[in-house]
Amino acid sequence: MRRPNQTPAMLSVIIPTLDEAAHIGPLLQDVHQASDIEAVVVDGGSRDQTVAAAQAMGAQVIISPPGRALQMNRGADVARGRLIFFVHADSRLPRGFDKLIRQALNVPEVAAGAFRLHIDAPRRALRFVAFWANLRARCLRMPYGDQGLFMTQARFQEMGGFPVLPIMEDFELVRRLRARGRIVILPAAIRTSSRRWLNLGVGRTTLINQVIVLAYLAGASPQKLARLYRRSKGIA
Repeated sequence: MRRPNQTPAMLSVIIPTLDEAAHIGPLLQDVHQASDIEAVVVDGGSRDQTVAAAQAMGAQVIISPPGRALQMNRGADVARGRLIFFVHADSRLPRGFDKLIRQALNVPEVAAGAFRLHIDAPRRALRFVAFWANLRARCLRMPYGDQGLFMTQARFQEMGGFPVLPIMEDFELVRRLRARGRIVILPAAIRTSSRRWLNLGVGRTTLINQVIVLAYLAGASPQKLARLYRRSKGIA
């Protein structure tokens, strides 16, 4: 148990961004409600006001070549915290998230952890998607990046960071972490935007996601899977 005068370990919240001006402010408000924390925004070349909005909220902003894995690794390189927490820019954090993370990582056999997923839209289909995502994460200990991933900086460096892949970087890192210890799923929920499901349709988005996971497990090239994913979203 921590003594009353002992300073908690600093927690670095690392947020990769690309054109997230509409979301970065509310997320940083959640971050700044915590204590002994720093916010590191790693921007991959936004053409909107993401960088200005993040700086106005007091975050440290780093400019990086685009690519979520590369951006998160760059953020970890400059992070001062002994604990690190990777969060998508369109997320909202539960109250007291910092205390929950510290408590989880204070258990020696825990290698990493994430939060329960809540998709921010009142649609039955999305509640169903979140239910199965949480069941998968809890039973298989395989959370994805939209649930927020946290671990110690030492553990992250031991794993070599996120593999620099164009897709599935979170899946691959968690798969490797499972060999190092327990992956905990906290009961508090992180809220993520429903936009990627609503833009393409809930059924189509879910099908594409599952096809990509199965193809990756079968040995498909991440580069080909990334191209498939971009085409499904209408991105050249």
